[in-house]
Amino acid sequence: MVINLSEQHSLVSNWVSELRDVDVQNDRMRFRRNLERIGEVAAYEISKVLPFVEKEVQTPLGIANSKLLASQPVLATILRAGLPLHQGMLNYFDKADNAFISAYRKHNKDGSFEISLDYISCPELENRTIIVSDPMLATGSSLVKTIHFLKEEGNPKEIHIVAAIACTVGIEYVKREEPSVTIWCGDIDDELTAKGYIVPGLGDAGDLAFGNKVQM
Repeated sequence: MVINLSEQHSLVSNWVSELRDVDVQNDRMRFRRNLERIGEVAAYEISKVLPFVEKEVQTPLGIANSKLLASQPVLATILRAGLPLHQGMLNYFDKADNAFISAYRKHNKDGSFEISLDYISCPELENRTIIVSDPMLATGSSLVKTIHFLKEEGNPKEIHIVAAIACTVGIEYVKREEPSVTIWCGDIDDELTAKGYIVPGLGDAGDLAFGNKVQM
């Protein structure tokens, strides 16, 4: 299943528009905050499909019948670009466990690249709900490798992916490799360049959020 949060006009589409806008991108704090806001909305929407349990809560005046999350999800993100999106979800799933994965494009001299995964830090994942955040779902290769990496640590009950912008090519690849995942995105673009960049996209989310990096 794929959910485009901009399918109906809302504040999400406003925030995505600012993420794309070259005149707004110079404000790194605003760029990070817009990613964080999208993460907050995605967390709220995902919470609607997670299992809840009923609990009686004592108030000063009586008993309230409440509904609480049956269990906390694991919030996983790909360093470094995924951190603001991850923080947005952590603002709402504030009791969640967390996982961090180092995944990056290792560029070759001929212009091609490979996805390199060097590091993972995660809690127990067996039979857990995992929500993986990455602002750009381009080719889908890094997300698929990340999911495989996580599955080596345990067999999750379900997996959700959250992206600010996704490309149809990447969505199709993820769904072929991991057909049971649910993808939540701020918007969907159709074009992907030969170098794996989404068009119109927004550029390099990691650089815009945290500054330029030396190519590895």
